[in-house]
Amino acid sequence: MSRFYIFLLTSFLLTACSSKKADLLVYNANIYTVDSSFQKAEAMAIDKGLIVAIGKKTDLEAQYSFSEKEDVDGQYIYPGFIDAHAHFVGYAMNLLQVNLVGTKSWGEILQKLKAFSKENPSGWIIGGGWDQNDWTIKNYPDNTELNTLFPDRPVLLTRIDGHAAIANQKALMLAGITGKENIIGGEVESSNHKLTGILIDNAVDLVSNKIPEKTEEEFRMAISKAQENCFAMGLTTLNDCGLDFEVVEKLKKLQEENFLRMRLYIMLSDKAANYEYAQKKGKLIGDRLTVRSFKVYGDGALGSRGACLLQPYNDRANHYGFLLSNAGHYDSVASWCFKNGWQMNTHAIGDSGNRVILSTYAKYLAPTNDLRWRIEHAQVVNPADIQLFGKHRIIPSVQPTHATSDMYWAPDRLGSDRIPHAYAYKSLLEQNNWIPLGTDFPVEDISPFKTFYAAVFRQDGNEWPETGFQMNNALSREEALRGMTIWAAKASFEENKKGSLEVGKWADFVILDKDLMTVTPKALKEIAVVATYSNGKKEYARKKK
Repeated sequence: MSRFYIFLLTSFLLTACSSKKADLLVYNANIYTVDSSFQKAEAMAIDKGLIVAIGKKTDLEAQYSFSEKEDVDGQYIYPGFIDAHAHFVGYAMNLLQVNLVGTKSWGEILQKLKAFSKENPSGWIIGGGWDQNDWTIKNYPDNTELNTLFPDRPVLLTRIDGHAAIANQKALMLAGITGKENIIGGEVESSNHKLTGILIDNAVDLVSNKIPEKTEEEFRMAISKAQENCFAMGLTTLNDCGLDFEVVEKLKKLQEENFLRMRLYIMLSDKAANYEYAQKKGKLIGDRLTVRSFKVYGDGALGSRGACLLQPYNDRANHYGFLLSNAGHYDSVASWCFKNGWQMNTHAIGDSGNRVILSTYAKYLAPTNDLRWRIEHAQVVNPADIQLFGKHRIIPSVQPTHATSDMYWAPDRLGSDRIPHAYAYKSLLEQNNWIPLGTDFPVEDISPFKTFYAAVFRQDGNEWPETGFQMNNALSREEALRGMTIWAAKASFEENKKGSLEVGKWADFVILDKDLMTVTPKALKEIAVVATYSNGKKEYARKKK
């Protein structure tokens, strides 16, 4: 018998013996599984949305017959990226508003508002993303020109960190703000007995609560565009940090209609109605939508000097920032979460804010607990307190781009003694030997590659500073990748479903044109997503040039 016929017979027998069928074979790839030993592979078999085998192409073809095969031409595959701290619905709503991110002056903002008002001639003018630290004149603006331009239309423009905003007089009037309010955890700013329009932390809610709700169609349109943008960045799961139950119900409806394709891990906002909802409905744990945690605010932001510090701000005498609630409130929330088995995730920026929340958690969390209560941001932690993360298994959930966004002015806020203990991601990682990473978009950019870049190289987009910002707290490439995948999944109790490419897990993965593990800093800024898969389905594909 000739070799040719032997080959045909062997191929036939192998195919005949491949009694198992699978939907998709992805091969000729450089696959980073991000499993416990950080193994690599060349091919992956997928069926009904799950990974059923991973290894060599020839071995997988011997085991399965495939409905479809995809040759990825040696490109690089990673688990779908998971953003452990974002504001997905807020980002979606922002797509219907004025985008002020990157504006370089108050004048530029006014020009954007004029253009927006012409295209949108009625209703509130809502915008967000401005940062006075990016302007030549770094002081907060006042609303004089807003009042002149828009005397009859309410305007509310939120600062990039979400902890401050400026409103015109019409908006202040609709909210009933006079300047005489006594607000716990917030401030209505005035100058010479005149309201400037600047609102800090809880004061912002007085105005934002007056904004009419989006229609069902507007909400649907915004969510559709937002999830498309996320898939284009290689994101397959997002933690949305702080939603009200009414929004959750809207998302549930979209999930039931199979309209929601992005996986969301929702934290309910710290409001009485949301606790009542949680008590009544219980946890929701699904493939696309999970609700089992609460988002609590400890203090404000460093940029607006609302973060609560143990000692005064270096650049504002006798000013310590503030907690957004009294200490008893945090204890009552912790008690409720502990008794009812819900995860508690608390925003804490300043060293005093972190100390209060760490101490509160420590009352409830035994050293052997696996409740995975999180501190979101953990930006400035006193050296005496950092061991509490490890001692009580408290999870620091951090956003590396905060360090590279704040590094220009954070030393002015904190002074030389405190700045070394800020954005200390390596030290925080060492407490539990894992750390979830996020972006905090739309506060920061949506890109997970900027998260990776900031975590590893600790530089801005211009590769400044040349030696990196406080490089003793940089993460390795493997640590950064784990923080964006398996550790982010673990922070949401989902490490057995996703976060690594292993048999039995969802086939959520991203294909990149460059290797995150070897790419230079310059090339990393040009990296491109070739395709994004969720549940074995291609949700995004780069357009061919």
